[in-house]
Amino acid sequence: MTPDRTKAARDLLAFYLEAGVDTVLGEEAIDRLSNEDPVPREAVRSPPPRGPERAPLNRPAPAALAAPPAAPMLSPDAAVMAAREAARRAQSLDELREILDGFQGCALKTTAKQLVFADGSPQARVMFVGEAPGRDEDIEGLPFVGRSGQLLDRMLTAIGLDRTSSYIANIIPWRPPGNRTPTPQESQVCLPFIMRQIELADPDVLVCLGGPAAQALLGVKEGILKTRGRWFAYRAGPREIRAIATLHPAYLLRQPLQKRLAWRDFLAIKAALDS
Repeated sequence: MTPDRTKAARDLLAFYLEAGVDTVLGEEAIDRLSNEDPVPREAVRSPPPRGPERAPLNRPAPAALAAPPAAPMLSPDAAVMAAREAARRAQSLDELREILDGFQGCALKTTAKQLVFADGSPQARVMFVGEAPGRDEDIEGLPFVGRSGQLLDRMLTAIGLDRTSSYIANIIPWRPPGNRTPTPQESQVCLPFIMRQIELADPDVLVCLGGPAAQALLGVKEGILKTRGRWFAYRAGPREIRAIATLHPAYLLRQPLQKRLAWRDFLAIKAALDS
């Protein structure tokens, strides 16, 4: 293979990996929603020799081997109502995590490797909330562990914080396939859980990382460049929490000149925690 073709192949593999394609399943697509087992191509081309015809044995499949019936998907409205009821039942963060593990109202759960619940200390005075986990987060089971997470760690260090003195989560706790943008329906289904998570963590300062988190939690309509740096009152049960929006670390990796704006926001966060 020539150097140009080798580079093209590597670039293609890198593209597939970034899009979430990290497992080779086969050369042909398989309908995994079908109840019939796929027939091997070799069996179709050259069936084995058969002996004398025999009457088929009508044996029922053992219960242990029978495929369990698929759980019916909830309608969008029913899924949101189920999420609200499930989140309301949680009396602790551990209970909330268990409830999310068993929740069947969000299709993202079926495509993600695992739940990405939170990282850091639930007793921290400041809580950071992003939009959704990516590939690295899906593998590790922790939010903000990829390149954007490494930048967030440096930003925390700059104001005297780290993961032991912060609490970090996302609006969506499961990775969307290929790191695509979550749909409005997916965000609405997951919103009751993150709202309950904020209420149970009870931070003094809530930081929304990026426009989607600010729009979902603070109800703002403007873009993040107009929203960032402003203080809001976030209602968490009977308590009001000071909230601020800032630029997402992933955006800062693409637009490094905007780090100066994020630095101002983090200085405001430090001042709020010191007051």
